[in-house]
Amino acid sequence: MEKSTQIYGIRAVIEAINANEPIDKVFIQKGLKGDLSRELETLLRKNGIIASYVPIEKLNRLTKNNHQGVVANISPIRFLSIEEMVANVTENGKAPLFLLLDQLSDVRNFGAIIRTAECTGVDGIIIQKRGAAPVTADTIKTSAGAAFRVPIAKVDHIKDAVFFLQASGIQVVAATEKTDNTIYDVSFTSPTAIIMGSEDMGISPSILKASDHLAKLPMLGSIGSLNVSVACGVFLYEVVRQRQDTLSK
Repeated sequence: MEKSTQIYGIRAVIEAINANEPIDKVFIQKGLKGDLSRELETLLRKNGIIASYVPIEKLNRLTKNNHQGVVANISPIRFLSIEEMVANVTENGKAPLFLLLDQLSDVRNFGAIIRTAECTGVDGIIIQKRGAAPVTADTIKTSAGAAFRVPIAKVDHIKDAVFFLQASGIQVVAATEKTDNTIYDVSFTSPTAIIMGSEDMGISPSILKASDHLAKLPMLGSIGSLNVSVACGVFLYEVVRQRQDTLSK
């Protein structure tokens, strides 16, 4: 059952953090003062929870209730650490398949990607704490419930996740048009993580540079790109195809 995704009031948010609720993001009124607000900010830093400082008008739009200058979103799912996610998969002895989303911002694209990830055997999805699409009711609906089945990890920076995965023996393949290599030039049979970029900017240049391989989809029409969730599906099913071929030999 999906739980409420919003709480408001300084004390309520503090209690939720202390109760280890999966806080996704906190909105704090700019210039908020007082002992409780300082206690909240200390807890946020300690727990690595992202806070946005916004005008009171923003908070008034988020809720009609007495928010006391603070509104928080609670994710309907619990997030893993990347260390826990990778350990859980590698202990199974299979060649893992991970998906990294670099600044993907649309919740429906996120939901569609999660749904495809579940259908293609993705072992986990990694997103960045700041700037990534949240897991909302729309995400859950668009994923057809797959968000409850595919582990999701949050990291401070996608680039750090790339380095961690590489150190764990996992090749990192970036989906980008800025290469001559297509997905058919890359072997996905070994442990792999695929990076998909944001809807408007693609993958950050520094992350492209850190990746092991760059790969693009061959485009035969006049439109130069696909929707990111569609492109992600093509990449993932190429992994499925290659791994099925390997298993059948």
